[in-house]
Amino acid sequence: MDARNTAFVMFLLSLSLKSHLSIGADTISADQFLSGDKTIVSSNGIFELGFFNPGKSSKYYIGIWYKNISPQTVVWVANREAPVLDKYSAELKIIDGNLVLSNVSKTKTSIWSTNINSIVSNSVVVAVLLNNGDLVLRNLVTSSTIWKSFDHPTDTWLPDGKLLFDRREVKKALTSWKNSENPAPGLFSYDHEPNGSKSFLSWNATQQYWTSGFWNFYVSGLSPQLRNSQIFNYSYVNNDSESYGYFTYQPHDPSSISRFVLDASGQFNLLNWSRSSKEWTLIWSQPKEQCDVYAYCGAFGICNQDSCACSTGFEAKSNKEWDLKDFSSGCVRKTDLQCRSDPNGKKDNFFMYRNMRLPQDTQSLMATSAKECESVCLSNCSCLAYGYNSGMCSVWTADLLNLIQLSHDDVNGQTILVKLAASEFHNTKSRKAILIGSVAALFVVSGLILMSFWWWHRRVVGFSKAVEGSLVAFNFNDLQHATKNFSQRLGGGGFGSVFKGTLHDLSVIAVKKLESISQGEKQFRAEVSTLGTIHHVNLVRLRGFCSEGKKKLLVYDYMENGSLDYHLFSENNSSLLDWKMRYQIALGTARGLAYLHEKCRDYIIHCDIKPENILLDDKFCAKLADFGLAKLVGRDFSRVLTSIRGTKGYLAPEWLSGVAITTKADVYSYGMVLFELISGRRNCLQYYEDEQVDYFPYRATSITVDGGDVISLLDNRLDRIADPEEVSRMCKVALWCIQEDEDRRPSMGQVIQILEGVLDVNVPPAPLLLQIFAPERSSRSLMKDVNSNV
Repeated sequence: MDARNTAFVMFLLSLSLKSHLSIGADTISADQFLSGDKTIVSSNGIFELGFFNPGKSSKYYIGIWYKNISPQTVVWVANREAPVLDKYSAELKIIDGNLVLSNVSKTKTSIWSTNINSIVSNSVVVAVLLNNGDLVLRNLVTSSTIWKSFDHPTDTWLPDGKLLFDRREVKKALTSWKNSENPAPGLFSYDHEPNGSKSFLSWNATQQYWTSGFWNFYVSGLSPQLRNSQIFNYSYVNNDSESYGYFTYQPHDPSSISRFVLDASGQFNLLNWSRSSKEWTLIWSQPKEQCDVYAYCGAFGICNQDSCACSTGFEAKSNKEWDLKDFSSGCVRKTDLQCRSDPNGKKDNFFMYRNMRLPQDTQSLMATSAKECESVCLSNCSCLAYGYNSGMCSVWTADLLNLIQLSHDDVNGQTILVKLAASEFHNTKSRKAILIGSVAALFVVSGLILMSFWWWHRRVVGFSKAVEGSLVAFNFNDLQHATKNFSQRLGGGGFGSVFKGTLHDLSVIAVKKLESISQGEKQFRAEVSTLGTIHHVNLVRLRGFCSEGKKKLLVYDYMENGSLDYHLFSENNSSLLDWKMRYQIALGTARGLAYLHEKCRDYIIHCDIKPENILLDDKFCAKLADFGLAKLVGRDFSRVLTSIRGTKGYLAPEWLSGVAITTKADVYSYGMVLFELISGRRNCLQYYEDEQVDYFPYRATSITVDGGDVISLLDNRLDRIADPEEVSRMCKVALWCIQEDEDRRPSMGQVIQILEGVLDVNVPPAPLLLQIFAPERSSRSLMKDVNSNV
């Protein structure tokens, strides 16, 4: 080949090489860079890479987010701890075989880098944003991947991503953002034991506050609910040859969008994007209660029903961070301790908190009384708090972390006394002040009498003067007074907390404080008025409401015997329900549901049937609570899934499959409640934690379908005292109610007729989903079925 031909061939080769290295929509090549508003997008159009600034922050980061989801949802951040102030003065480009973020000043300072030992030239390296959200560096010559963002996760685990544990103890933990405006690593992390035996959530990399339990390398330790997921396929890969293993997942529907995220609040959440509501739907969360996240409220912060407040005598260390729901900085004293006494001779004192879950890191001391325990703490300048419980003196010398306010009826509540400066307490009045006050009181006593009369008149008249239809429009201050400032909490759920109260006429009420109301005033009142027209003996009566700005409350009749869950699952034998009462509760619940489904002008899907929402009056008549609240608070049926987190055992399969929700979803939940009425225990998946314990719905299915001894299914506390025909009838109804095909489930009207003995009921087929709980299956075959068939 002559020189001219050689030159021509080399020219063609150079054109060919440049065509491969030129930037595409999803690629950064050696001669390209990202700066300012430039981005690259995965070829399927789902993920986008570029500069972003979270929330109202003025700082910029390189990150990956969902291109067409609003608000912006970031799944990976490169320069978490090194933001840039001007996105136009920084460039993301390939330098020395690495992907590097640097400034464009003369010094060309590196801000972030993939930091791999690369000996290849820039011309053969490209960065590509893949369709699964993974950013990879590729060597074009060897077609190999030399770096990937999935190996360096931040707070999010995407499908195809690997939750990796490395037996060489190479950490691949997820770490939370500090807050919604700062993606820097927060205090919470999700990690694995080096040997892969279990996964856990921890605070400050030291304090574990949730663990999956031990893995057996075939069944994930994440959660029973996830092992049974109808929308995800989970798998574990144990790579012995390379000394690591990993857990990964894939949605059964490739078009669905899901993610695990370690929230800045310390909870590990699984979310699925709802195309109908354009929102993220919460599928699963651990820990279930926000207050179970260790030190969620920081030092000297008190966690109470998922919210934080500073202890008396303390204030937020950073109001800005608290406004962003970042409570990790905790609280600081308003007044420093004087130790033994202040300049005026006054000593530090203690503020008492009752019904608390106490902090850890306590020291036990010898003391024969609470007074002696107090004296020991008061004389020790390092002592910050003490508690004298069950005859034991405990003191704390470090910042109080993990203070949790329990409900008034929680038997585990204890008392702690926190040391405060003397000036934080009111000074005892001098005799002169008392004398002056007494004289002044003579001049205002008549005014007080008049004010008392006015207050009484307002109380008597104010509750009834504003009536819409049959509902009373209550004043917020009146309800605050009736509930003693919302101090007696009865329970709560996804729609809000419920408090006990007493009106001026001594009638007892239950007040529900609604949360996350998205409706306007006019629409809210219209929906409440509609609920006020719904009356049935098996539905809790709505007496009235309060609507003042963002304060939205509902007022119900108080149910003397509380909710069904207390009587079914309590170890207190005095609350035990006999079989006759359980059967009537099942029938009453069915009648209430049938009314909602079939008798209302606009049929109502309850969406949250569970024992907690079945209340019992003084005669143990079952009454459904929380009906209609999904529409009232402006949530469509995909969002209601968020409101029942922690009770996924009652969800119909269609909740997780994305199809339209009908009244048959309530029928499924009702069937699961029937199993609990029979067994007296939760339908939790204990089989995975203890292979000697059968999953009760599966056991009930086997015995019912095979014609076995149905009385053996009864709650052991009932001593087999029940009508066998009624037990059999209830088992069959339950099994028909939980059929996968909703068309095979009966209506609630048919359920009533069967339970009343008007209709006969055939033996139902065994639901397919329950077959995976067969106790004779090995863990290996179980996991295989969960991954392939469910």
